Amino acid sequence: MIRLAVSVEGQTEEEFVKRLLRDHLCAADVDVTPVQVGSARNRWKGGNVSEAVLVDDMGRLSHRFDAVTSLVDFYGFRGKGSRTVDELVSDLNDELCTRLGPRARPDRVIPYVQLHEFEGLLFSRPEAFQSVPDAPEASVAQLRAVRSRFASPEDINDGRETAPSKRILSALPRYRKVVHGPRVAGRIGLAAIRSECPRFDAWLTRLETLGARPS
Repeated sequence: MIRLAVSVEGQTEEEFVKRLLRDHLCAADVDVTPVQVGSARNRWKGGNVSEAVLVDDMGRLSHRFDAVTSLVDFYGFRGKGSRTVDELVSDLNDELCTRLGPRARPDRVIPYVQLHEFEGLLFSRPEAFQSVPDAPEASVAQLRAVRSRFASPEDINDGRETAPSKRILSALPRYRKVVHGPRVAGRIGLAAIRSECPRFDAWLTRLETLGARPS
């Protein structure tokens, strides 16, 4: 069994890993432990991710686990500048290889940045938002209309007012990320999310293969 640490942005992602990814990856001989990014004083804030913080966390976790990855948002990633998500991930890879030196194993150190935001995954099946309290059909229809304008939920853009989480709050003011996000994801299911979100699917496929590789 491969011991995998997932450096997660906050409580929502931690619960998502526990509720959806843990059992799924256990079946592939991968034992998953989510660990929130950053120091203890920032532990419950979330949304405070930068290259330096993420590389430091993943580097330290690599000493304690067989493999390490991340689940953080491209939206709000501090210091990303004008880089694309793929350029950011490439830079993270380079920094981790430099930090770890001879210990670096590209197949075991896997930085992943969700495009654009965790909430984008929830647009894989907007009907699942019916689990949010006081979610009228008109609000669900509003979210369904947003989804219809993009090729994939991962393409929903990350502007200050148009990021996936902002769109959800506009339609459902009672939506609470930590409480409802993992619940909605559970109603959708991994299979539906993977079929709608190719970057997420490629990442999860890579994690599934960890258990099949010799140590």
